[in-house]
Amino acid sequence: MLTGKEDLLQALVEAYIMEKGTQEFYTQAAAKSGEQAKKRFAALAEWENRHMLYIQSLYQSILDDRELMEFREFSAKVSSPVAEGGIPIKDLEKKIETFSIQNEKDALSIAVNIEAKAYNFYQDLAKRAADPAAKVIFEEMMAQETKHLEEVTAMKKRLSPS
Repeated sequence: MLTGKEDLLQALVEAYIMEKGTQEFYTQAAAKSGEQAKKRFAALAEWENRHMLYIQSLYQSILDDRELMEFREFSAKVSSPVAEGGIPIKDLEKKIETFSIQNEKDALSIAVNIEAKAYNFYQDLAKRAADPAAKVIFEEMMAQETKHLEEVTAMKKRLSPS
């Protein structure tokens, strides 16, 4: 779990693991949801996949490593017990099991919660970052989470009757 005291490479690895956890959760939620929510969760999973690719490219550029195989092996083997914001995957899975998520609005409500916690988590890490380069990464992740939160909130508003 990230604390803000990591060096740049460790911060990227930990951020990648959280993005992967969120991507896996959204993929699992899509499989267990009604048709409308399924589409929305699949789109959210793709957002997280793009975050993962961004983090991977930063990691590899820092190491000047053009070989993808090692990172692919890492990605396939690394477990992701937490989602963005440090939310345990088990807690998110309970939400799927407990509630019937049949519509987009329910799916987006869960996504707003995840993305807001992710923003707050990265903000806290940026404030505590000992490594200036890691701070930049946390701030960039905050910016990406802000975009996600704005988009998800706008989608949710479009679904609400005026």
